Amino acid sequence: MARIVQKYGGTSVANVARIKYVARRIKAEVDAGHELAVVVSAMAGETDKLVALTEETAALHDAREYDVVVSSGEQVTAGLLAIALQDIGVQARSWLGWQIPIRSDDVHGKARIEGIEGSELIRRMGEGQVAVVAGFQGLGPDRRITTLGRGGSDTSAVALAAVLKADRCDILKDVDGIYTADPRIVAQAKKLARITYEEMLEMASLGAKVLETRAVEMAMNHRVRLQVLSSFNNEPGTLVVDEDEIVEQAVVSGLTYNRNEAKITLAGVADRPGVAAGIFGPLSDANINVDMIVQSSSENGATTDLTFTVAKGDLGQAVKVLEGQRDKLGFARLSPDPNVVKVSVIGVGMRSHAGAAQRMFKALAKEGINIQVISTSEIKISVLIDEKYTELALRALHSAYGLDAA
Repeated sequence: MARIVQKYGGTSVANVARIKYVARRIKAEVDAGHELAVVVSAMAGETDKLVALTEETAALHDAREYDVVVSSGEQVTAGLLAIALQDIGVQARSWLGWQIPIRSDDVHGKARIEGIEGSELIRRMGEGQVAVVAGFQGLGPDRRITTLGRGGSDTSAVALAAVLKADRCDILKDVDGIYTADPRIVAQAKKLARITYEEMLEMASLGAKVLETRAVEMAMNHRVRLQVLSSFNNEPGTLVVDEDEIVEQAVVSGLTYNRNEAKITLAGVADRPGVAAGIFGPLSDANINVDMIVQSSSENGATTDLTFTVAKGDLGQAVKVLEGQRDKLGFARLSPDPNVVKVSVIGVGMRSHAGAAQRMFKALAKEGINIQVISTSEIKISVLIDEKYTELALRALHSAYGLDAA
């Protein structure tokens, strides 16, 4: 017998028929003797509808009341699934965030979990009752409902698994696991049987949409075994585990890409101490995050060119901030470019294999793809390239690292 936390995403519970199907899946686990807690998202599209209703009611609204509205989608799903389980003879009850409670800070709209009181859930699960928990919800210090932001239901599930000391946390989605690359672009992409926490964290932060960064980070910190699998079939998924559970690690485990990048080049900037602070300080004050940075000095050492990336949605504001500092910074030219993409290769095997970067650069050069910016860490290499080469780059790199035959 195992204690398992399952999380079902919005497409998995998109209508009553799917909710009944999920109930039958849960019953199979209960019949096998397992203790189960199930975290659910709102039905597909419901959160967007609730957000739109809130904004239609008032463009400027109380964030606390916003959370009351948008968290109601998960409440509906939890209640319906509990009813569906009871209808097929499974003991079940729904739990809202405040009833457990799942305690959070008071940052409404993107609250962070601070603690969960799981003793009552554990007692009831031991008696054979399935706990159906509304994901995405928390209880703030002022006893107001909070929501956990993007990917909040995944985070709820991982946090619950940690507190319940679950043997595994299954994240059931409309995909059947984690692939070496986006299979919609790279036809040869293969599903991974296992991937390390560190690799998954890099993939999530670099554009992979399967898991949210916060959920992976929490799983890694609390050593929660994650499995990503499909809610629409019974095929095994991908386990996210400690590195020592993977016997032989490939140099590269996967590729990701992120189209939400824009490049800014400042040419002819005076090459003197404090100039970087003068550029990035105002951007930070405007809550604009800078990602990749490259600097190249002129031959005479008097000026430098500085290239960096920001989120595409922040490009207009970033240009406005920098133009406002033109006299102070003294740059000759500002060149924005939204038509770029960040492509990354990830693998813990890079720690013990030399030449991973060279293989990337050679593969892109062979296809005539120019690299604009490079960024590296211990287990990843990212490059910025022209957006029109995204598909070509991904396919070339997938082949270059031997992933086609994985």
